Amino acid sequence: MTRKITTAERLASADKDERLADIIERASSWDRFLVQQAVYAFGLTRDTFSANDLREVLPELSHGFLGAAINGLRQGGVIEHTRQYVPSTSPATHGHPIAVWRLSIRGLLIAEARRPKKAAA
Repeated sequence: MTRKITTAERLASADKDERLADIIERASSWDRFLVQQAVYAFGLTRDTFSANDLREVLPELSHGFLGAAINGLRQGGVIEHTRQYVPSTSPATHGHPIAVWRLSIRGLLIAEARRPKKAAA
């Protein structure tokens, strides 16, 4: 039997959705492109990755955008959660656990299609 959602939970979810939409709206299409390319690159060269890995190679992004972008890639079926966590290296998060990700089958196909083709010798 499913549990009914309380009014407070519904309002909190709506507030979270509104904040995520605002973060994504403020980010440029260039920021989205950079995050996607970093995810595809990590996914093709590593079995798993986290936001820690991505922050090491990306320029400073607007507050909260990396998490929103990762969530969007998860919702789009491009990445999947490994059910593992690592401590965050971001000073703002005080080491709280963050998810470890991998490319899904769909993400691997997209990344492979975007990979530059090697020129014939």
